[in-house]
Amino acid sequence: MKMTWIVKVTRRGQTTIPIEIRKKYNIRVGDKLLVEIVENGILFRKIPRIEEMAGIDSEYGDVNEIKREIEKMREEY
Repeated sequence: MKMTWIVKVTRRGQTTIPIEIRKKYNIRVGDKLLVEIVENGILFRKIPRIEEMAGIDSEYGDVNEIKREIEKMREEY
């Protein structure tokens, strides 16, 4: 089921993102959104906060292993 909302644009070009969308996409005060023009309209995408990215590549190795590799590379140069 496709959900739609009608929102009003203020004279300063601002609008409010409906609470349902903010909850679904975890959009909070201070978050940044990427605004992109697409074929059929405008696309808003949340830019993840740095703290939300913690552990994103954990499947590729653990922190200590990565630190050892970095130190090894430093010693080689």
